[in-house]
Amino acid sequence: MVKNVLAELFLPLLGTSLGAGCVFFQKDTMNLSIQRALTGFAAGVMVAASIWNLLLPAMEQAADLGRWAFLPAVTGFWLGILFLLVLDRTIPHLHQNSSQPEGPHARLRRATMLVLAITLHNIPEGMAVGVVLAGWMAGSETITAAATLALSIGIAIQNFPEGAVISIPLRGEGMKKGRAFLYGVLSGAAEPAAAMLTIWAAGLVLPALPYLLSFAAGAMIYVVVEELIPETSAGKHSNLGTLFFAAGFTIMLALDVVLG
Repeated sequence: MVKNVLAELFLPLLGTSLGAGCVFFQKDTMNLSIQRALTGFAAGVMVAASIWNLLLPAMEQAADLGRWAFLPAVTGFWLGILFLLVLDRTIPHLHQNSSQPEGPHARLRRATMLVLAITLHNIPEGMAVGVVLAGWMAGSETITAAATLALSIGIAIQNFPEGAVISIPLRGEGMKKGRAFLYGVLSGAAEPAAAMLTIWAAGLVLPALPYLLSFAAGAMIYVVVEELIPETSAGKHSNLGTLFFAAGFTIMLALDVVLG
């Protein structure tokens, strides 16, 4: 079991690292259409994972509450939204294709703030993997080993474009390929850390598992609506982001059914 848990904890980081490795093969700049497509795909995976792997299991685990079975999911969801809102306001970061930093003023390099932006995306994804693994390890009937694997694979797939979206533009700004790759990898390092912290927290308060599941869902939905979707539609109108959102959503759905 320990080997499986460790593999699933670090699988998303592998996806980010492979994506960051594209800097060694791609041009120094990323085509805007490709960036929109990759961002839309990541958003689709995150929304599907939030629904099937987090919110639905949260409500199933609270089924003994009868008509109030939605309460832990709603409560945890809003706590996740507010948690990301606080992080968004308190951590200085900069999104791709933007010249205006967000969060408090800080004298940080552009590259550092770009990495911090992706790190904010990765925290809820790591929490999602961690809380689902915690539920499986605790023997939850609503979370299977296959479901945890499906989520880890799905997050790893959507992390691939996130790694590329960090490393390639940094190379385009003049950074050496090796260093741009390292920054891309570092942006994903928050995921296993957040996952392990969530497993630890869930182990301390196991009855809170439905709240933690929906908390991770709320955090991921915040990232999708606040950051990813606007990035897919910025500038000249294009449907690519929407089409790849649908692709990411259906691939995650298929993974959940096939492996679950």
